[in-house]
Amino acid sequence: MDRPQTWSDRFEGTLHPAIAKFNASIGFDLELIEYDLTGSCAHARMLAQTGIISSTEGEKLVAGLEQIRDEYRAGNFHPGIDAEDVHFAVERRLTEIVGDVGKKLHTARSRNDQVGTDTRLYLRDRIQQIRSQLRDFQQVLLTLAQTHVETLIPGYTHLQRAQPLSLAHHLLAYFQMAQRDWERLGDVYKRTNISPLGCGALAGTTFPIDRAYSAQLLGFDDIYSNSLDGVSDRDFAIEFLGAASLIMVHLSRLAEEVIIWASEEFRFVSLTDRCATGSSIMPQKKNPDVPELVRGKTGRVFGHLQAMLVMMKGLPLAYNKDLQEDKEALFDAVNTVQACLEAMTILIQEGIEFRPARLAEAVASDFANATDVADYLATKGVPFREAYNLVGKVVKTCLSQNKLLKDLSLVEWQQLHPAFAEDIYAAIDPKQVVAARNSYGGTGFDRVRQAIERAKVQIG
Repeated sequence: MDRPQTWSDRFEGTLHPAIAKFNASIGFDLELIEYDLTGSCAHARMLAQTGIISSTEGEKLVAGLEQIRDEYRAGNFHPGIDAEDVHFAVERRLTEIVGDVGKKLHTARSRNDQVGTDTRLYLRDRIQQIRSQLRDFQQVLLTLAQTHVETLIPGYTHLQRAQPLSLAHHLLAYFQMAQRDWERLGDVYKRTNISPLGCGALAGTTFPIDRAYSAQLLGFDDIYSNSLDGVSDRDFAIEFLGAASLIMVHLSRLAEEVIIWASEEFRFVSLTDRCATGSSIMPQKKNPDVPELVRGKTGRVFGHLQAMLVMMKGLPLAYNKDLQEDKEALFDAVNTVQACLEAMTILIQEGIEFRPARLAEAVASDFANATDVADYLATKGVPFREAYNLVGKVVKTCLSQNKLLKDLSLVEWQQLHPAFAEDIYAAIDPKQVVAARNSYGGTGFDRVRQAIERAKVQIG
């Protein structure tokens, strides 16, 4: 069955039902209904304040819009595909409630500046929610770090054992990544919180509107100074997707480490029953589903960023129907980031348990203290590059004899170089190796405790 047009008398025919379905956005932009109602209330108040409509008409419009809000929250407002989009659905229902005065709501406004306003109202709320979630994630990392300052973990480069670390230092690296994410979203918020309302379809309006007033009512910090830019700008959405992609990068890196740490080959952590599942045929298994899903969902957010960039790159000014495609990408990216942040916060808080004894065993069973032997010789006056080459020979000798550095006798050390003395054993003890790295930002225990105190200040 063909659907009647919602447009002007310019159209005589009816829209093909398949095209109506293809054209409609009500299936996903209903997500914006609360923001559309809020924006419309502000617009109605502005129309009344400027005398474009009467104050009585403005009050009727606002009351009708709030009734729609109540109906929606009560589950009694279910616009279908015949409404095409959330904006028309609201306007149609408003006219049913308040009569012909409802038709005045769209005075001095286009759906182009309307949807831009709704999207910004939506995204600024979600940005604040995500920033709050990032703080929760940081707090969990910080709490765990405080209990593991002197727990050692092997540090890696190229996924090869490099130097031992304080486990707290390792966790605080992710804290700092999340801090940059939090700050980055704050910057995105500034460019999101600008009002396009009043830009009209593309050229502004002939009505004596007060854009600053409606922006103030909606809590915007500024208004677009160019109407063409106001209705067609999606930089803020692209910036958000970029920031969201980086959040997912950081979560995915941590997820990858948890997956590795939980493997039988590493055994650095145990998975608790709170965040793991089993195999359908192998009863002995515990699977790290949460970090694997986070790692997998990361690609979705990356894809939305790429899709938005490709969509925008060829659009002439001003509004084009292509821009309808921004919403599903934006909504899914927001929901994905929020779900992954929640899941990873729970995982770190109660889904994994570190195994200090296994970590200590791992730290003590490799040559991660080789650099400290070179540093030791350097403090004895041996040029570092010479010391570096000498220690390489020491490691080679130990490997041939199936020994670790700690297993060499003092005689063997002194045969390698006369600068070695009894204190070499203290210098290469894993705890000392970590404690000695007290440069600013290093893994030394004192520095890590200072970093924890700074982190507490950062998150308030």
